[in-house]
Amino acid sequence: MKKSSCTILTILTWHILFHLLIAINPCIDDCVLFCIISTRFAGMGNLLKVLTREIENYPHFFLDFENAQPTDCEREVWNQVNAVLQESESILSDLQAYKGAGQEIRDAIQNPNDIHLQEKAWNSVCPLVVRLKRFYEFSLRLEKALQSLLESLTCPPYTPTQHLEREQALAKEFAEILHFTLRFDELKMRNPAIQNDFSYYRRTISRNRINNMHLDIENEVNNEMANRMSLFYAEATPMLKTLSNATTSFVSENKTLPIENTTMDCLSTMASVCKVMLETPEYSSRFTSEDTLMFCMRVMVGVIILYDHVHPVGAFCKTSKIDMKGCIKVLKEQPADSVEGLLNALRFTTKHLNDETTSKQIRTMLQ
Repeated sequence: MKKSSCTILTILTWHILFHLLIAINPCIDDCVLFCIISTRFAGMGNLLKVLTREIENYPHFFLDFENAQPTDCEREVWNQVNAVLQESESILSDLQAYKGAGQEIRDAIQNPNDIHLQEKAWNSVCPLVVRLKRFYEFSLRLEKALQSLLESLTCPPYTPTQHLEREQALAKEFAEILHFTLRFDELKMRNPAIQNDFSYYRRTISRNRINNMHLDIENEVNNEMANRMSLFYAEATPMLKTLSNATTSFVSENKTLPIENTTMDCLSTMASVCKVMLETPEYSSRFTSEDTLMFCMRVMVGVIILYDHVHPVGAFCKTSKIDMKGCIKVLKEQPADSVEGLLNALRFTTKHLNDETTSKQIRTMLQ
């Protein structure tokens, strides 16, 4: 009898609290409410968070990465960015197929008096340098595309959360830029031939310039272009550096007071939305492809890394607007072989992980 009374009391208590939640916050997302109620036996923590509105710090809505289409208000910016993104897969395929001219360069260096081997190495390197120029020029277009998106996703009167929820096609393009960036930088880091080829090219150009020789390729990759490309490829993660510079420039060029806060909020909101979609079955089950789940994880990691590079104290400190423990937990719940590269990206390409302000728990989670 006591057990039955206790059960009835529990049901009545949850019934009352359910309606209390609705009364306090009539706009609460149904999926959030479902998840809270469905985990009632784990304790009252999540419920109290909602009652105190703490959970509102982490946006809860479904960002449709698979089907989002631009509205009339989004279309102009969407078209501009889409024109850039249409080339992204071609860039990645070209980079993945990049084999380098390592053998030809070694033969030329070991036989400096063999004109045939010198010409063979040079003729192998020149087309590769043209490809590297294409990658670099694409980064410049991507930089402008990101700034256009940031302008649209941070402008008044809406908050970044409202922008991302209302303008999902632009949010999807922002995600696609982050996704591309991580994939490009992964490929670049695994291919030392890129820097070796370009270094050989620059040495050869310099030597010929001393000898007053002008080579045809200098019409396409002149000294100024070569200097800029050299700085780009010297970075371990050149596309991430491009996005970081683009975001920092966007903040500094927009002197309106709230712009820095709203830009950081846009990044942290995107990370939070991805985390919530990944950890909430009501959301993740709506994706029709496993590839979309991987896309979502990659975007979450990409935006964390970008936030960490742009924010003065980074993503790992206690005052960060990104739930780093929650994000890492979501990744670690996935099959290890599918997320090891993403965890390594957090370990080795972030800026503030090893700062004193990073908690020991977060460092331990990433060990």
